[in-house]
Amino acid sequence: MDSSRIWRGGQRQVFDLLLGLRAAGDRAMLVAHPDGPLFQRMQEGMDVFPIAAASDVDVAAAWRLSRLLKSERPDVIHAHDSRSVAMAATAIAIVAPTPRPRLVTTRRSEFRPDRTSFSRWKYSQVDTFIATSRSIRERILSEGVPTDRVVVVHPGVDLTRVDRLAAANVHADFFLPTHAPIVGNVGALIPVKGHQHLIGALPGVRREVPDVRLVIAGDGELRVPLEQQIRDLHLERHAFLAGFREDAIELTKGFDVYASTALREGASVAVLDAMAAGKPVVAFAVGHLSDLVQDGETGHLVPLRDDAALAAALTRLLLDEGSRRQMGAAARQVVAERFSIEEMVEGTKEAYREVERWKSGKVEK
Repeated sequence: MDSSRIWRGGQRQVFDLLLGLRAAGDRAMLVAHPDGPLFQRMQEGMDVFPIAAASDVDVAAAWRLSRLLKSERPDVIHAHDSRSVAMAATAIAIVAPTPRPRLVTTRRSEFRPDRTSFSRWKYSQVDTFIATSRSIRERILSEGVPTDRVVVVHPGVDLTRVDRLAAANVHADFFLPTHAPIVGNVGALIPVKGHQHLIGALPGVRREVPDVRLVIAGDGELRVPLEQQIRDLHLERHAFLAGFREDAIELTKGFDVYASTALREGASVAVLDAMAAGKPVVAFAVGHLSDLVQDGETGHLVPLRDDAALAAALTRLLLDEGSRRQMGAAARQVVAERFSIEEMVEGTKEAYREVERWKSGKVEK
C-alpha cells in the first residue's frame, strides 16, 4: 500500500519490490492513490486497486479496503507510509478477518510520529516495522517498539537497469562549456534536503575550479528562495535548477561528482543511484549517509551544515580525476554487494516470514 500522489525514491522502491515479488512467484497486490504515479505505472497489470484516503481518519476509504481484505484474504499487508498504516489498521478493525493479516510498515526517514491517541493506536496495530537503515531502527526503538518487531532492510538498486541507461549529455542539455566539471544532485527542493548549503558552497569551489557547474534535479516549495540565492551569489551561469526529471538516473550518470546536503537522511535512493553509476559522493555525515559513504573510499563525509568543508571536499575530487574514478568504482562495488534489488526483495520476504513465526509463537522472545 502506498497513498502518495508523488514519485520519489520510496515509490520507486515499492515499484521494484512489487516486480521482484512477482518475479519470485508471489502474488503481490498494490493498493495506491489513483492519481499517483505509482498507480499509473502499475495500472496495466493485474492486482492493482485504486483507493484514495483523504486523511488518516477516512472511514470510507478504510471501508473500501476492508471489502478488499474480505474478498482477497491477504496474508500480509505492507503499508509504505503513515496514511496507509492508518487505512490498513482501520480496515482490519472494521472487517476483523480470521485469520488476521499481518500488518507490516516500512519507515524510510527519521521522523517521529504524532503522539495523538489515534497515531498511537494505529502504530500499535503494526506487527513488524521495516527500517531502511540502522539509524531509523534506532529511532523506532527509541519510541518504545520492542526489538524483535524491528528489522532492517536496505533499499535496493537495479544495477542492470542503471547499466542499460545511457548517460545524459548534461553539457548539451544545459548549454555548458564542453569541459566544465559538473557537481550534481537529485532531490526535492524541500527544507530537509539542505540545498542552500550546496549552493552556498559553490563560490568556494569556484575559487579553485572556476568552470565548475552545479545541476540540481528536483522541484518543490523552496524553488523560488533557491533561485534568489543563486542570483544573490551571482551564480546564474554556474548553478541550475533543472526541475523534476524522469531521466534522473541518466542525468546522474552525466555528473562528475554527486553531492548530498540532506540534513537528515534515512536511506537515500538518489545517493545509491549515484554510487551504482560509479560516482563518488560528498555528503553531510548524517543518518544513513554516514554508513553508506565510506569517507576516503567511496567519497567524502563532511560535518553537518559546514559549507566550507563541503566546498573543500568537492574541490579535492574535482581536481583529482584519478581519485574520482577510484572512489566511483568502489562506490559501485558497495552497491553491488549490499544494495541490490535481489537483496531488498529477499530481505523483505524474510521480514514477512519473521512476523509469521513471531505471531505463531515459533520465535523465542
